[in-house]
Amino acid sequence: MTKRRTRRSFNQEFKREAAQLVLDQGYSMTEACRSLDIGSTALRRWVYQLHLERDGGTPKGKALTLEQQRIQELEARIDRLEREKAILKKATALLMSDEWNRTR
Repeated sequence: MTKRRTRRSFNQEFKREAAQLVLDQGYSMTEACRSLDIGSTALRRWVYQLHLERDGGTPKGKALTLEQQRIQELEARIDRLEREKAILKKATALLMSDEWNRTR
């Protein structure tokens, strides 16, 4: 019987700190992976993402840096407000047309 491997999940803070070991503290990928007991593929992805975010790039998934996290929160808020505005616009048009039909 083979041992089933469970998928581990890491929070954004852990990912950021792991990537900082390589980018800021001079650890090699191998050293960081060994010391944190994580796979090289995951760490390589986090290092790439942190580097991208520091250069001003927008990540596809959840952001690692606080600045990019804030940008994602604000973009989500803008998105919600735009949808709410569109709904209100349609409701107003509907109410106005209803009122116009009654006055005819």
